[in-house]
Amino acid sequence: MKFEEIDVKKHRDTVVEFRKDSFYVSFGDTAGFGEEEEYLHWLGEKISAFPKGFVLVEKERKYIGQLELTVREFEGNDIGYVNLYYLIPEMRGKGRGKELHRYAMQFFENNKVSEYHLRVSPSNTAAVKFYRKMGMEEVGSEVEGKVIRMKGYL
Repeated sequence: MKFEEIDVKKHRDTVVEFRKDSFYVSFGDTAGFGEEEEYLHWLGEKISAFPKGFVLVEKERKYIGQLELTVREFEGNDIGYVNLYYLIPEMRGKGRGKELHRYAMQFFENNKVSEYHLRVSPSNTAAVKFYRKMGMEEVGSEVEGKVIRMKGYL
């Protein structure tokens, strides 16, 4: 697998498709996705701050996944934050998530954080199970119960 930094202009259709599908898998619809242009603007801003954190995953010349990783402040400490772990449906459950996770851990290590968080829909049981398997633990419910915050350590 190859990790390619996202170029918003070049990869526009792919990143929008993958992000929308992540909403569908998590919440059953894409209503929470919002406006494409708003997402692309946000993505461009984040890429300028963390270019190595926003990557498409390629296998055999086909994009099969996407990562969105940043560093942010949480309760007075800098932490790594996973905005998105994404694999296309046919790649799920085949061990590819572990490769994305290794990339994320290297990114966080390079950015000198020892703790990382993400939020996941409680109905996305496959993702919750995967994150637990990767050593993450639930911190609590957020956004009126729509998501669970989970944390892990390097």
